[in-house]
Amino acid sequence: MTEKIRLWTQENLKGDPIIWGVMFALGLISIFVVYSATSTLAHRNHFGNTEYYLIRHTILVFLSFFTAYLAHKVDFRYFSLLSKLALWISVPLLLYAWLFGNTINAASRWITIPLINQSFQPSDLAKVALIVALASMLSKRQLKIENVKITLLPILIWIFIVCSLIAMTNMSTAILLFLTCMLLMFIGRVPVKYLAMLVLIGAIAGTAAFTIGQRGETVVSRVEAFLDDDHIGYQEKHAKLAIASGGTIGKGPGKSDGRNFLPSAYADFIYAIILEEYGVIGGVAVLILYLVLLVRGMRMVANSEKAYEGLLSAGISFSLVLQAMVNMGVAVGLGPVTGLPLPFVSMGGTSLLFTGLAFGIMLSVSRGPQVSLNEGKVKQGKNFAKAA
Repeated sequence: MTEKIRLWTQENLKGDPIIWGVMFALGLISIFVVYSATSTLAHRNHFGNTEYYLIRHTILVFLSFFTAYLAHKVDFRYFSLLSKLALWISVPLLLYAWLFGNTINAASRWITIPLINQSFQPSDLAKVALIVALASMLSKRQLKIENVKITLLPILIWIFIVCSLIAMTNMSTAILLFLTCMLLMFIGRVPVKYLAMLVLIGAIAGTAAFTIGQRGETVVSRVEAFLDDDHIGYQEKHAKLAIASGGTIGKGPGKSDGRNFLPSAYADFIYAIILEEYGVIGGVAVLILYLVLLVRGMRMVANSEKAYEGLLSAGISFSLVLQAMVNMGVAVGLGPVTGLPLPFVSMGGTSLLFTGLAFGIMLSVSRGPQVSLNEGKVKQGKNFAKAA
């Protein structure tokens, strides 16, 4: 039986085995911790059924695994073509979410999908689409990288549009996406003097979001609260209490007290629950998983034969790890509250699925170009060569 599983794994799970391992480890950790963080909430809201959120979340985790599996089977060069369509779709969705979306916690980031009645965050689609499209645009323009009209203008326009629309309802996500774009442009050999233009774009987008967006006052209040040494917010207080009570080895799985007091213990502050139940040892283990993911992503950049695959793996890995670092930093009091989930660990819907897609894209890059796509398909091969 063990031999059959090993053979099936070798045959079906291609790409970097360490990235597969990181994804599976984070997914399994997520199931255990979310169950603990939501058991009291489920008991209160669903007539004593403490497994309500566990079942829902477990299904979503395995759907995310399946999303990664499907994505890793696709030649990564296809994503260059699909990203353009995804960008054009995401822009009207972001506009609709901002103006008419479902409002939760004073922000209208969600759109309800008809028929299945499930909420969807267009920003999750827009993030992945912009990173992939930016990697593609930069790779195609390497020989004209200093041409403002041909190279920089289309890139700056897309960054401005997408980041501005996301910032209207989700400032922290927009800032992290903007930083990821800056990194990609730097790796993509864009001259530093032109990166200043990107900073200007970011300043304009940020000003617009503060002026007419929904989260300007919230961002200011959270930053002021963080900088005020004489005051500690309710969330920060209970996060620190949970972490302090965990000690080195933690209280043990399912023994969190912080989940009864800490808002969004299953999402924004799930790292505090990890530290409480599994201690510093568990918290460091989760941190190492993300650092390993970053190292594997950077290794693919170093080993890439073409610009597109290197930029793509850099953008995806940096986006995931930067978000993880911000989430963990907020939980331990190193930054103001942001509302960003811990990638592939926090409870969520579309965020889990699109994180699975991001993992799948990285795995597809690590798998390399699939020869079968080029055999007998001369025309298609020419298109791929341009995309890569």
